[in-house]
Amino acid sequence: MVRPVFVEVDLPQPWRKFRLPSALDRRLRELLDRQDRDGKLTPRERQEAEALVELVDILTLMKARTKQREP
Repeated sequence: MVRPVFVEVDLPQPWRKFRLPSALDRRLRELLDRQDRDGKLTPRERQEAEALVELVDILTLMKARTKQREP
């Protein structure tokens, strides 16, 4: 059975300006560009790209939920 988990986190201020660290953003773009250009990544690179995309998705969701709760 899947149950939601709620975690309270102190967010960096200002939250709206929070971004994926530039080194991780560059790496994700590099991997996605190579995948588009060459049509493939190594299994390890694919796993790395998937993890970075998941992190971006989580950050986007957190930002969206934060905006909903702002006065």
